[in-house]
Amino acid sequence: MRVISGKYKGKKLLGYDIEGTRPTQDRVKESLFAMIQSDLMDATVLDLFAGSGNLGIEALSNGANQAYFVDYNSKCIEALNYNLKSISVSATGVLQLDYKKALNYFREYNLCFDIIFLDPPYTLECLDGLLQKINEYGLLKADGLIVCEYEFAQFQENYLGLELEKEKTYGYKHIRIYRKVSL
Repeated sequence: MRVISGKYKGKKLLGYDIEGTRPTQDRVKESLFAMIQSDLMDATVLDLFAGSGNLGIEALSNGANQAYFVDYNSKCIEALNYNLKSISVSATGVLQLDYKKALNYFREYNLCFDIIFLDPPYTLECLDGLLQKINEYGLLKADGLIVCEYEFAQFQENYLGLELEKEKTYGYKHIRIYRKVSL
């Protein structure tokens, strides 16, 4: 696993083999970042199910200003911290928390994000509820993006204040990108 573009291009990342994770494949990551490239410059991003930090690090490599990484697995946090140190990234926050507690933490401290990556374990079907909570807690800035990566998920037709902007399929993997719109 490696950073595929930007200032850290080619840097190897540890953590592709941690049990319970499934890092985003390079071709999917390349396509995904091409879709959101214009939104990355100076962005504050949240990688909610970070694993090794693959998506958040790619965002930092491509112009994001700051990234927050959340994962519950201590092996993921260890690999993530190693990856951040190996590429000398300091504009980050790393939290070892359950995703529900992390959302409450961000709400409590009034943190908002330009881009939120949601790539939960496929056995955890929580995307619908996450989209609702992110909206309810006001965690997404105006015109911000939520990027959902999933195999199977059920979504509502509409989410108040979110508009489905793009949807792509790569074999068994699907990407949905929502944009926060003014009501």
